[in-house]
Amino acid sequence: MKIGRFEDLEIWQEARELSKMIFKLTDVEPFCSDYKLKNQIKSSTGSIMDNIAEGFERGGNNEFKQFLSIAKGSCGETRSQAYRAFDYEYISEDEFNELHERSVILSKKIASFMTYLNKSHYQGTKYKP
Repeated sequence: MKIGRFEDLEIWQEARELSKMIFKLTDVEPFCSDYKLKNQIKSSTGSIMDNIAEGFERGGNNEFKQFLSIAKGSCGETRSQAYRAFDYEYISEDEFNELHERSVILSKKIASFMTYLNKSHYQGTKYKP
């Protein structure tokens, strides 16, 4: 299957779902009152999907890999912030476990996609004759 737009990428779709999950978790007390952590975790989660999109739209594999690396880092940042939310008792253990599992899986998928791009000879759409 040819990927014509970033919305077709499974990793972007999963990042979007993770972002929606964070939005719901941060919209209730007491999480919603901790503005700094709420904004940080929403920002880092949004950064995952945004960097996947931006890297894809640049049209070159080297740039795409760079943005995927940033997205993967944001995934780790989100996971770290989830620990804080759990430690502060803003989310339940079940919510933490789901958030942790989703972010670990997404991080692995981003890494796998980066490996695929590293092995590919295709340079990207902006290098087409």
